Amino acid sequence: MPSNQPIVLLREVTGERYLPIWIGAVEATAIAFAQQGVVPPRPLTHDLMKDVLDATGNELTEVRITDVRDGVFFATLVFGSGAEVSARPSDSIALALRTGSRIVCAEEVLDEAGLAVPAEQEDEVEKFREFLDQVTPEDFDAPTE
Repeated sequence: MPSNQPIVLLREVTGERYLPIWIGAVEATAIAFAQQGVVPPRPLTHDLMKDVLDATGNELTEVRITDVRDGVFFATLVFGSGAEVSARPSDSIALALRTGSRIVCAEEVLDEAGLAVPAEQEDEVEKFREFLDQVTPEDFDAPTE
């Protein structure tokens, strides 16, 4: 994004809506590491949280994106014990990716903040995503004579 602020883009499994959530750089790195399978030499915060859950026998069963107020998203971590803990969506997503937990979103949140992308435009979204993965700043340098 022009502001250089990372964004998480969640896609509805059985629909055509996307949920854009702007997040911090640290959380974006944590999410990217999990997606890419990067294992740091020492556990980062989300890795530590996963290790604590594993060591104590707790299971993160799902992450719920529960609300959006004034552009701020809210989430809840739901554990196998029935316990629920309020959390930021970015931290919740980073932890869900490490534990293999599902991520769900309240219908009201999707109604308010979701963006519909019809199936025929899905290919364009994927092409743009591929372009972003390949583009470098040098691609935009002015031609030299």
